[in-house]
Amino acid sequence: MGRTGLKVTPIGLGTWQFAQGTGFDRLVYRGISQEETNAIVRTALEGGINWFDTAEAYGWGRSERSLATALAAAGAADGDVLVATKWFPALRTASSIGRTIVRRRQCLKPYSIGLFQVHQPLALSSVDEQMNAMADLVELGLIRSVGVSNFPASWMRRAHAALEARGLTLASNQVKVSLMDRHIEVNGVLDAARELGVTIIAWSPLEMGVLTGKFHRDPGLLSSRPLGRRGFLRLQMRRGRELVAALEEIAEARGVSPAVVALSWLVNFYGETVVAIPGATSVSQAEQNVTANRFRLPAEDMERLDLLTRRFRRPWRGGSREE
Repeated sequence: MGRTGLKVTPIGLGTWQFAQGTGFDRLVYRGISQEETNAIVRTALEGGINWFDTAEAYGWGRSERSLATALAAAGAADGDVLVATKWFPALRTASSIGRTIVRRRQCLKPYSIGLFQVHQPLALSSVDEQMNAMADLVELGLIRSVGVSNFPASWMRRAHAALEARGLTLASNQVKVSLMDRHIEVNGVLDAARELGVTIIAWSPLEMGVLTGKFHRDPGLLSSRPLGRRGFLRLQMRRGRELVAALEEIAEARGVSPAVVALSWLVNFYGETVVAIPGATSVSQAEQNVTANRFRLPAEDMERLDLLTRRFRRPWRGGSREE
């Protein structure tokens, strides 16, 4: 994880779906039971995945508590896993980082916070103030490393410089990356990450399930998805039709699923700079994540998918084409 010395598997597990589907979260994920959560986490652990990403804003503690319960049920020791969580900055100042860390630790107890991230670049305090507050927590032994999320390249550099002045390093920047979203290659984020030794954590690496091919095979599944996801899914289905067909063809030839193909491409194409945190709402999805963690696409498949998705390096502005 960056230059922190913390070791993570290429695939982790995103856990917004553990927020139990109440409040705003129900617009994105259906609720799943604690028993289902326990089974998903156990499958990930038994398959070798060693880190889990959650956040304060995922149910305002519900995801964190559910994750901690599942890790304990699987018999995971604190030293066996890395737990990443996030501080939600909207309408807050950097002083709340120190005030709310007790709550984050309580929700995750008995698991420590290996990576603490600023969730969005939206705080009422400067990047320097936020990083200094984070550095204070590292020095107090309350967290092990510091990351950011959704930060543009210039803000990444500011965060890194502020931490460097305190003798620390920026571990990560969590941004949206997938075969259908390669913007990091042109907006400076990937270049800055490589220069500074920062890990990119790819969220939504399967485009909320579009790259699994399941919605193209059965469009009726859309009606069962939360309202907040349907419009996005329909748009991405149209944009990704050719890509999904290629993923299914490669998957059939290699004896894996399209999801495994898409994830394997993502965590290998950029070298060790990019890791991914696909979610899972079922054991079978967790099993696919485990397979992707071990599977490596042949060079010819990597190149084919690269050429097919280069148009997704630039932001989509509507219409039928992307350059």
